[in-house]
Amino acid sequence: MSVIAERLTCTPTDEVSALLPVVGGATTVPLVDGTHRVYANLDYAASAPALEAVAARVTEVLPLYASVHRGAGYLSQVSTALYESARETIARFVDARPDDVAIVTRNTTDSLNLLAGVVPDGGRVLVLDAEHHANLLPWVQSSERHGNRTTILPIKDTVAGTLVALGSELARLPYALLTITGASNVTGEALPIDRVVALAHAAGTRVAVDGAQLVPHRGFSLAQTDVDYVAFSGHKTYAPFGAGALVGRRDWLDTGTPYLAGGGAVRDVRADRTVWQPAPARHEAGSPNVIGAIALAEACDRLAALPAGALAAHEEALRARLVAGLSGIDGVEVARIWPDSDAPVGVLTFTVPGHDPGLVAAFLAAEHGIGVRDGRFCAHPLLAHLGATGGAIRASVGVGTTSEAVDRLVTALTAYLATGPAVRYEVVDGCWAVVDDTRPLLAVHGLDRLAATAAAACGPALDD
Repeated sequence: MSVIAERLTCTPTDEVSALLPVVGGATTVPLVDGTHRVYANLDYAASAPALEAVAARVTEVLPLYASVHRGAGYLSQVSTALYESARETIARFVDARPDDVAIVTRNTTDSLNLLAGVVPDGGRVLVLDAEHHANLLPWVQSSERHGNRTTILPIKDTVAGTLVALGSELARLPYALLTITGASNVTGEALPIDRVVALAHAAGTRVAVDGAQLVPHRGFSLAQTDVDYVAFSGHKTYAPFGAGALVGRRDWLDTGTPYLAGGGAVRDVRADRTVWQPAPARHEAGSPNVIGAIALAEACDRLAALPAGALAAHEEALRARLVAGLSGIDGVEVARIWPDSDAPVGVLTFTVPGHDPGLVAAFLAAEHGIGVRDGRFCAHPLLAHLGATGGAIRASVGVGTTSEAVDRLVTALTAYLATGPAVRYEVVDGCWAVVDDTRPLLAVHGLDRLAATAAAACGPALDD
């Protein structure tokens, strides 16, 4: 695997506690040896658990739920006020400028597809090949639909080299938009946003940031960075209730093609014409996800209320501990995109050369109660760049993670390489599973056997 191993000279020893309480933080899971352990959730980058405060807020507002915007009833007025207040909170969380608009979406993928539809027809879009598919495929599709020619620029092996390549490409052709990740969902690394924005704006190009990993891990400021648009997801921001957001400059959103056609997005409809609303209503046709928006706003408020630097310090301590532990195991390689990248977030990918990532992940789950992600993480071009076309293993942390979870992963991987699995595994429908697994699932919707749903649980092989 063509990676640069991340090495530390010492192993952090201070205990790290959870920063905020999350729902399910004490949930136990059955292991194949018949015992139970508290689940070590190291898969925050895929979907983060709800904050306890978010779940409590949802419970509080559910009795107040009703239709919004066009209801005369008292609860409709209350729900409308809650929804619009949530929009203001979401915008404030990313430090939106006074003239920015916040649109409530389903998630980051939804937000970026929406944005792709409002780039002026014929405008060129520039994107790097290190992106999650959510920030790659919408622009390819937009090229086909709107004539917005998309250039996919290969990254270089250093931040400095990638910035030079970006600058050269921005000078070569006029681009309407440059869209980049705020933090890689594979390694947690990123290009320096201030330098990217300076390069783009000097060339007359707007900048969009895929903030799915950055926003919940570090926070973000549109005003300070001068980024034009940011997209992020509630399910990665401790509010997994189906809402996300796109926040940014109003002009494209006021005039671009509505994302969905339907009620609420229009001012007047006749047989021969339609008059659309301006943003945000223009892009929120149909009944909005009121509860999801309120949940996301509550998560934003809770994260914003943390002491300055606490979120970064918590993740940096956990990541340093994880890197040190994994780097000390012979036979484990930690992936890096750019050796000169600073302050990656709490997302880390590694391989165990000679061992299938799916098998390693299944072992960690079945024998140690650890949840990680294996595959290509919806970032196939980047995994190919890293030499991991067969997939890798990702561990990611968040506000509910403790040092015990990180230490357990290091101990489990050490045991795996020393003695191997204690039980037999086989591939079933493309996924690794314990042979003759008898562990019962929790009593949810009549499911009573883990083995019966193994294929459905692991999903498409090699993807996120």
